[in-house]
This record gives sequence, structure tokens and C-alpha cells, in this order.
Amino acid sequence: MSITVVVKNNNVEKAIRQLKKKLMREGVVKELKTRQYYEKPSEKKLRLKKENIKRVLKNKKIREREL
Repeated sequence: MSITVVVKNNNVEKAIRQLKKKLMREGVVKELKTRQYYEKPSEKKLRLKKENIKRVLKNKKIREREL
């Protein structure tokens, strides 16, 4: 996987911001934070379960607003 950002008019700061946004969207930053320390399989399962519940509730809330 390669993520590229084009620097226009020597505006490096803008290119860095774009790179950070792309990394956040891809989930690279989150993955690095989770891999920083060892996570027991039981803790990983619990974390994934909580994330799934959070995602489902968020989608449900969005659908209710649309109606």
C-alpha cells in the first residue's frame, strides 16, 4: 500500500495536512496505536465487540434522523 501526496507551489504544510487526513481515513494511525502494545486475545475480542455496537448504534441513529 502506498499513499502519495503531491506538493504544489512548495506548500509543504498543506501536503502534510493532506497526508494526515489520508492516513486517518485509511486507519493507519489507529492501527499503529493498537499495535504499540500487546493486546490479549480476550481484550481484543471485547474491544471489537464494543466498536461494532458503537457502529451499529451510530448507523441506527443516522437512519432515524432521515425518516
